Amino acid sequence: MSHSFPVRVFYEDTDMAGIVYYANYLRYIERARSDIVEQLGLDQRAMRDEDIVFVVTRVEADYLGTARFGDRLQVQTRHYAKGAVRWVFEQDVIRDGDVIFRAIVTAVCMTTAGKPTRLPAKLRLKGAPTGN
Repeated sequence: MSHSFPVRVFYEDTDMAGIVYYANYLRYIERARSDIVEQLGLDQRAMRDEDIVFVVTRVEADYLGTARFGDRLQVQTRHYAKGAVRWVFEQDVIRDGDVIFRAIVTAVCMTTAGKPTRLPAKLRLKGAPTGN
């Protein structure tokens, strides 16, 4: 599935050089993933009450350009279930048509005790395509 999420760069997002601080890109893509979960109709608070959470287990990131205060960005995300417990997100942060940050994020569905568990049926049934 594909998803788009807008981000505006605020002054607080930048370093002393006026460039977005590198860790903030991870915040931007996290917001996009949270939006996807909500759009799929998953209630993470209710899941947590049932002792089920999503945990990021891997991030591959490439910084390809820079963003500055006032820039308008788009986080483009492609996501798919990979196996019974993993959910993979391929995320690009785009400014003016150019990819400036690219990440592949793997999240797994776990119990609050730290044991892997199957992705929620609601997620599987909502059409998150299955990857290899």
